[in-house]
Amino acid sequence: MPRTPSFPDLIRNPSHFISFGFGAGLAPRAPGTAGSLVGLPVWFVLSSLPAIAYGLAAAALFFLGVWVTARTERDLGVHDHPGIVWDEIVGMLVTLAFVPLDVRWLAAGFVLFRIFDIWKPFPIRWLNNRVAGGWGIMLDDLAAGIAAALCLQGLIAFYGR
Repeated sequence: MPRTPSFPDLIRNPSHFISFGFGAGLAPRAPGTAGSLVGLPVWFVLSSLPAIAYGLAAAALFFLGVWVTARTERDLGVHDHPGIVWDEIVGMLVTLAFVPLDVRWLAAGFVLFRIFDIWKPFPIRWLNNRVAGGWGIMLDDLAAGIAAALCLQGLIAFYGR
């Protein structure tokens, strides 16, 4: 089992604090699900932005994630430590882009993202297995977010807003 930093360790290292989703990655069970839950309030804060600003913010958080997760991975000496959940937070932002503020669609988006993130169908698994470092950590969840977003937008189009 890889070494997991304590919460005080996270506080002392901003890269680790961000990578571990402000502490959500320390959850003893299902840290990825805990990180995805943290993505909901982050989405809520960004959701009122115009589409271009939302996209730029999500992109900035993605590139921040590439950098901080690579540093955390290097510092902890393990590829994609289970506690690194910044990728789940950004994946939720991608999944929920352009989704109306409705608990049904938020819940559906959450479930769809978790399914794609855990199941990892092609090309998500390919990215997870072939791309190293911070890019590898972030890209598979970006792909899972895109897949979940496409499914969610289909559901919204079929069932209505």
